[in-house]
Amino acid sequence: MLLHQLFEDSARRTPDKLALVFESTRLSYADLDRLATQLAASLQQRSVQRGDRVASFLDNGVEAVVSLYAALKCGAVFMPVNPLTKRDKLAYLLNDSGASALIAHAALKGEFEDALSQNQSVQTCFVAGARDAPLPADPRCLPYPTQSDGTLALPALIDQDLAGIIYTSGSTGDAKGVMLTHLNMISAARSISTYLELQPDDRIVCVLPLAFDYGLYQVLMAFLVGATVVLERSFSFPVKVLETMVREQITVFPGVPTVFSLLMNLKTLRDHPLPHLRKITNTAAALSEEHIRQLRNLFPQAQLYSMYGLTECKRVTYLPPDQLDIRPTSVGRGMPNEEVWLVDEAGRRLPFGATGELVIRGSNVMRGYWGKPEETAKRLKPGPIAGEMVLHSGDIFRTDSEGWLYFVARKDDIIKSRGEKVSPREVENVLYGMPGILEAAVVGVPDPVLGEAVKAFVTLKAGVALTERDVIKYCLSKLESFMAPKHVTFVDELPKTDTGKIKKTGLA
Repeated sequence: MLLHQLFEDSARRTPDKLALVFESTRLSYADLDRLATQLAASLQQRSVQRGDRVASFLDNGVEAVVSLYAALKCGAVFMPVNPLTKRDKLAYLLNDSGASALIAHAALKGEFEDALSQNQSVQTCFVAGARDAPLPADPRCLPYPTQSDGTLALPALIDQDLAGIIYTSGSTGDAKGVMLTHLNMISAARSISTYLELQPDDRIVCVLPLAFDYGLYQVLMAFLVGATVVLERSFSFPVKVLETMVREQITVFPGVPTVFSLLMNLKTLRDHPLPHLRKITNTAAALSEEHIRQLRNLFPQAQLYSMYGLTECKRVTYLPPDQLDIRPTSVGRGMPNEEVWLVDEAGRRLPFGATGELVIRGSNVMRGYWGKPEETAKRLKPGPIAGEMVLHSGDIFRTDSEGWLYFVARKDDIIKSRGEKVSPREVENVLYGMPGILEAAVVGVPDPVLGEAVKAFVTLKAGVALTERDVIKYCLSKLESFMAPKHVTFVDELPKTDTGKIKKTGLA
């Protein structure tokens, strides 16, 4: 079974069932399948072949969903890119992956046009929204929707073939492409939809970006069970989203602490009752006990799931709702069809009650990092059965006497803010490019809404005067918004080790 075939099976079973709602657009499974097939045929006509990478640089919308399944249908590997990505990083992602096609929106022309000028691998760029803005001058750019009769040559694929590459920040400062096979993604989607008990009559609201795997999997899981996705651009306008949730009778609400914090601060929240809501899910960062209490008071009829995951395997653990009162700070145990345990620094398995690195074994574990064998070897190591590899998470957990897991810390210095991974090195590289900055160090600091906030410590060159606002504004011009520092502290000197390396210990 292949990832797109799960969607196609739902389209065959219930062709007239509502699959996707986005603003004023309502598409049945048959409608969505037809659009994806037409785009897949256009990609094939532009020489996209089995195994080629197709990047999508799109905000949440119909095109983002269609491009996902179109890439899969023609045997390619889909590669979602956060629409907040700046031009230089986009160029890096296209070059690193060797993408042969790009699907982008005209509203993002300034970023992708420049990135294309730095790239030779992309042969075709389909541009959505081109009716409202002129196409870039690059001859590779063509308007979307495409002109195609929908004739599609079905590629010969097996579930060991790559389905997607999702880039995530790395400790070296360069983003790493997580390679996921059809089997990886189907295994994760089936396990999660099983413990969430998703049903065909569910209506799942998605306010999370589809370039973020948590958002992406809302679509994959909904279409696996034949449910309906109500897609929103974001949660920037909470009242508007709530009005949609009421109108569409939403039953499942996935979110992150930032979303739930905004929600609970709304004075008009109780003016938007959600009687049909039966599931609330949270991951990316742990919910505080106070947020858990408030959510349960606001939506007593809904089950609340606290979860933990990694892009490298999608989901790892979940805490059943009936355990929230007993162990509210736990992230639960391993999900169905998966084995997890803790190891010490020598790789030895630890008993319950110990603290160590979390290891994951399952068919949801990634193939590796695209083009980075050394980075792959650090995370994928031999497992208990000869010939298999297991994922070393890089995260430290402790277990209680019954084996329930509690997050302690990360082994590396990656910051997790708003559910997204932020490489301190990548932010520091941008800071060093700002005129007037002499030295910089970036760390994560606790934040009740973001999980962790990005904080920069900088020293200035002699005679230079900069403000916190100057630094943040510069970073926002170069980085995605979630990567830019939220706090900047100016210091006369940064602490150093004996070898002259900046010492971050204690800076936070």
